[in-house]
Amino acid sequence: MDILQVENVSKAYASHLALNDVSLNVPEGQVYGLLGPNGAGKTTLIRIINHITAPDSGRVLFDGHQLTQDDVHHIGYLPEERGLYKKMKVGEQAVFFARLKGLSKQDAVHELRRWFEKFDILSWWDKKVEELSKGMAQKVQFIITVLHRPKLLIFDEPFSGFDPINAALLKEEILKLKDEGSTVIFSTHNMASVEEICDNITLINNSRNILSGNVEELRRRYFGNRYDLTFNGDARSLMEHLQPIAGEFAMLDPDAQGRQRLNFHLNADASLRDAITIANDSVAIAGLNESIASMNDIFIRAVKEDGRENA
Repeated sequence: MDILQVENVSKAYASHLALNDVSLNVPEGQVYGLLGPNGAGKTTLIRIINHITAPDSGRVLFDGHQLTQDDVHHIGYLPEERGLYKKMKVGEQAVFFARLKGLSKQDAVHELRRWFEKFDILSWWDKKVEELSKGMAQKVQFIITVLHRPKLLIFDEPFSGFDPINAALLKEEILKLKDEGSTVIFSTHNMASVEEICDNITLINNSRNILSGNVEELRRRYFGNRYDLTFNGDARSLMEHLQPIAGEFAMLDPDAQGRQRLNFHLNADASLRDAITIANDSVAIAGLNESIASMNDIFIRAVKEDGRENA
């Protein structure tokens, strides 16, 4: 079941078209990547989902019905622009936001202290927000966002400003929330940051949805039948021998032992066994692996194809 459906949504600001007939479906209980460069329209779409602004045309369905202001109580939103009251104490402010989301003071304090301990910031409970580092403030806002266990969580560039250790901690918590039944929309321009956590994605470029689908299926669609061959021998001879059944050759960086590596696309009418037999006659094969596309690879190829279609 889809917890969120965006149907033909468009939004313009003065002469700028922020969203152009965008549609997408977010399956319940998954992590959904909303990807694209800065200015593509991702934040505008998120603001519409949160009922902060309205679309000029199209509609948004939440849990099977037209999205209303009441549905916002079931959505947790962590915006890219962080906002905490600097003069308030950290714990006091966290409890304040938790109470706004329907928790009793007792439940709010209990849950917040548990989360603060998990994120190693409990010692900052009675300090003022202005004393927090940017990373600590982001942790506090993440906790406030997820505390009331909403059905849908939306994170806009959540790893911005985090060091690798804390970014890994945040990824781990996002996956735990998914396992506990939450649906997560993860918006970012950093393709590499979603490799390990997204089940499905939508790529938005120049205000339009140019690609949607399951991550693994998209990887195979855009980079299917590609392989990395590790070998010792003459690379030019290897490519000449493989040319009748393969193409799109690209030499990769050598492996740790200094052996050469070749990436190639196997023709649809050829078998991998044919490639191994041909390669084995010209070089000494050390290894052969299926090539896995990155989100960045997929995005670049999708943008190029979209540009050709609209040229």
